[in-house]
Amino acid sequence: EVQLVESGGGLVQAGGSLRLSCAATGFSFDHYVIGWVRQAPGKEREGVACFSRSDEDTYYGESVEGRFTISSDNAKNTIYLQMNNLKPEDTAVYYCAASPRLSTYTMVVVTNTPDNYDYWGQGTQVTVSS
Repeated sequence: EVQLVESGGGLVQAGGSLRLSCAATGFSFDHYVIGWVRQAPGKEREGVACFSRSDEDTYYGESVEGRFTISSDNAKNTIYLQMNNLKPEDTAVYYCAASPRLSTYTMVVVTNTPDNYDYWGQGTQVTVSS
């Protein structure tokens, strides 16, 4: 059974940093892409970042590129999202999500259309105050 458990959300001032963690069980990173999706109140889901171990590559949404970094600890089957220079518009519930890697384009597909992810965590709230 695929399970994704997020942690690390909280309240931070604008310009600050947070690191989110996602512990994954029930599948191998070798055959899946895994990433982060956020949803602010009244807005659609937005793909933030994605990681593919088999492609040894990452992909980011335009609004966070250069500020957020996705990484993994293979031994712990955990991925992280380091968020720097946070802005009030980054306030959202952040979800960890995963999907089987179908091709080298899977990261692009799920980041641009996050509803294509197959598995989801419960979410963690990130609030950035101005």
